[in-house]
Amino acid sequence: MITRVARLTLIAVSLTALAVLPGCGDDDDSSSSTGTTENAAAPNLDAVKSYLTDHSAALAENTETLQQVAEDYDALAKESDYDYARMLEENRDEVVQLMADGQDAYRAANPSYEEMEGIVAGVPRLAHYDVDIDAGSDASDPENAVSFSLELPNGKVMKQPGNFMYLTETSLFATDPRFLAKRAPKDVDGDGKVAFGEGLPDAQFLVTAMTAFNEMAHELDADAKEFEPTPSDAFTAITVMTPTMSEYFGAWKASRFVAGGDATPEFAAASRLQDIGDILEGIRLTYGEVSPMIADESPDQADQTARELDRLIAFVTDLREQEDGGKRFTAEETDLLGSDAQTRAEEIAGQVTQAAERLNVELQEG
Repeated sequence: MITRVARLTLIAVSLTALAVLPGCGDDDDSSSSTGTTENAAAPNLDAVKSYLTDHSAALAENTETLQQVAEDYDALAKESDYDYARMLEENRDEVVQLMADGQDAYRAANPSYEEMEGIVAGVPRLAHYDVDIDAGSDASDPENAVSFSLELPNGKVMKQPGNFMYLTETSLFATDPRFLAKRAPKDVDGDGKVAFGEGLPDAQFLVTAMTAFNEMAHELDADAKEFEPTPSDAFTAITVMTPTMSEYFGAWKASRFVAGGDATPEFAAASRLQDIGDILEGIRLTYGEVSPMIADESPDQADQTARELDRLIAFVTDLREQEDGGKRFTAEETDLLGSDAQTRAEEIAGQVTQAAERLNVELQEG
């Protein structure tokens, strides 16, 4: 997730990085290069489109499951007149299974989206989906808020409640009390203790939110099928989405994986490190499709950027493996690691920006 305002500054960040790269702004160097989109090898971006549509289709399947879970859960709640204690007494096993199925569907939907976020959020004509699905804030932050509101069956209107991934995770894993059923038992499985992720979402909220999420996921899937990526799209996505490390590491720092009991509600089901790795893999695939253009003009630069992107991914992968192995990073460590990752990412974005300039590939603004 990256806010709309932050995303609009990233091309400027890349251009700043470009200015300090060796040879940048040197008239002699730039005049010696004749690489353009006309004389460079035209990239075949079919792999980018296939990657996007494979993931958009998977997300749509995941949201179909989420909507079905919500509908079944709402039907049980309705049978009990939305008396959640009674619902548990009468249908505990079914409720427990529905909550588990919903959590599993969220865990599947998260990488389905994050792995394509580098394309969706990085291409201006698709980026509005990222705001509503993964990046948008609630109405308290109007500049970055989602475009939608939710009207529940009972007539309650939730104005710009936040992005769909947030709504899904925090309701199904019971981390935001605003979306939970009032006066509902917290011990859902009845074992005498409340484990992480245990709780009951408000059924009318859940069915409304998951229906709207499913509709938007299918809209994205339809647009992805129509989308024909260009070199401008690919270069823009890389330069916009690569230098986002500091914000992602900040979210990791604030999550329960680092902050423990003082954590924010989101990014609780899976470590933010997983999301960072997923996003970078999509960026690496996109870079691989345009790197032949760069190599035609400057083989050394193409290879250098590929190596540095590989190193950044390896850096994040190593952190995730350490965390999975039981290491708990401190807030101070996450700050230092995030600064390191951001520096690496800005260098990569600067190199790709430089290549785009030399190839006369337009970098789009949001």
